[in-house]
Amino acid sequence: MLQDIERYLACPHCAQALTRHDRSLRCPAGHSFDLAKQGYVSLLAGDAHTGTGDTAEMVAARADFLAAGHYRPIAEALAEASSAVAGASGGLVADLGAGTGHYLAHVLDALPGTVGAALDISKFALRRAAKAHPRIGAVVCDAWRPLPLRDASAELMLNVFAPRNGPEIRRVLRPGGTLLLVSPTARHLRELVGALGLLSVDEEKQRRIDEKLGPYLEPAGRREVEFTLRLGPQDVRTVVGMGPSAWHTDPERLAAALAELPEPVEVTASVTVAAYRR
Repeated sequence: MLQDIERYLACPHCAQALTRHDRSLRCPAGHSFDLAKQGYVSLLAGDAHTGTGDTAEMVAARADFLAAGHYRPIAEALAEASSAVAGASGGLVADLGAGTGHYLAHVLDALPGTVGAALDISKFALRRAAKAHPRIGAVVCDAWRPLPLRDASAELMLNVFAPRNGPEIRRVLRPGGTLLLVSPTARHLRELVGALGLLSVDEEKQRRIDEKLGPYLEPAGRREVEFTLRLGPQDVRTVVGMGPSAWHTDPERLAAALAELPEPVEVTASVTVAAYRR
């Protein structure tokens, strides 16, 4: 819950420490942030724009798909990698673009002494993240702005299918701390990309990620996780609705294309789990 991560939080306006006062967090400069009854706190600056956050429909689709276990191998690979690079006692795990908190919860189970900060711009996602694990504190923030975490506060950071802010990730990580980043390969959902007109992943994605993070973090190993999904029509609708293609897909064309797919359809899930160290 939020009290577990309060000592790691920083005011988004002045970067000073935040402390609890009844149902709000306040800094010494007098900035105050109310705690939402759903269990999260918004540490967005006043001029922040939340239009890029996942909608309630996208979040519901993701929650259903993940709860069905379709991406369990990814969560297990992330938890295994976390155990290899982070200590099990003490410390903060910060998940940048945490969504519903699904992956962060798996990592916290693997690291029983740690606490987790779920960071996302979508309040709909963080309502779920706040309840995903008893050691998660959920914080609304903008990944492209200074993160509301203190310098060198995180032992481990996660980034799963989410925006990456290299300078801020470096600032928040402790010296020797690790970022674990999950990104799709060009083979991810390839059977659906062409058939349904979804957004594709180019072959150079991992190289571009390495280049952007290069000035701030050192590569520390990677592995590919690839497996086959067997999806029914509703599962396919859900996986489309939970990702970036949801913003770009025409519902009528999608329905027509779905009708042409076999039942069930075999689909490749393919991601890279890469480690980077400060």
